[in-house]
Amino acid sequence: MSSIISMLSISKNYIINSLDIKTKPRVGLVLGSGLAPFAEELKKNAHTKTLSFNAIPHFPTSTVEGHKGELISTTIGSTPIIIMNGRVHAYEGYDAQSVAMPIRILGLLGINNLVLTNASGAIADNYEPGQLMLIKDHLNLTGSSPLLGPNLSELGPRFVDMSYAYDPELRAMAKHATQEAGLITHEGVYAGLLGPCYETPAEIRMFKTLGADAVGMSTVFETIAARHMNIKVLGISCLTNKAAGLSNEKITHEEVMENNAKVAIKLGKALHSIIAKL
Repeated sequence: MSSIISMLSISKNYIINSLDIKTKPRVGLVLGSGLAPFAEELKKNAHTKTLSFNAIPHFPTSTVEGHKGELISTTIGSTPIIIMNGRVHAYEGYDAQSVAMPIRILGLLGINNLVLTNASGAIADNYEPGQLMLIKDHLNLTGSSPLLGPNLSELGPRFVDMSYAYDPELRAMAKHATQEAGLITHEGVYAGLLGPCYETPAEIRMFKTLGADAVGMSTVFETIAARHMNIKVLGISCLTNKAAGLSNEKITHEEVMENNAKVAIKLGKALHSIIAKL
């Protein structure tokens, strides 16, 4: 057993024991910036249990405001789920493998569906803050991948087909649920960058030429790791601002948090509906 697989197993067993998980979670959910209110609502369920990232052996710790850094074990409907309330990013100093490690642990816990949410800047002309984009494909513009180095054959194959990185059936289900919740929902291409600086207007023009509809600093490493383990992925981008050069407004993290909070309640309703059907 490789040292990485050993570390993943130690983390998995610690989580199972600490959260007293008796039924394998079917769905993993990663909450991006500003979506903590959804997690707080779930904590009112008497059966919900939480565990800080800090307490888990070998688990990377989030350092960004708006990413609380905790695992939540609960159910939605009859579906057992495991939630990451916050995530880690490469711009915090983690390499691609470390960013993907939590997803690999969720896979070992038993999930077969992964819902990734994020905050992103709108590039497409008809996209506005407060709307959603369901990710149908991505551009990995980070220059890296969590699959670099020796392949972890215990988790998946050396070469991974990314033709359907984001599952079409999950996307169709999500589109119906988000529109029912009263959210304007698009489908588009997500450009994933390292960050932490926001993009320049020239970069945004380039990304638009490449076919990107929204841009952010997460998600792609997590998606690659999930597909390596044959986990289906649904990606949901909360459009929090117009990308650089597309408006006269200065882009700030506070704006991202504030705009995400505005859609959190409606998105939470949609997530309940989506997860209950999985």
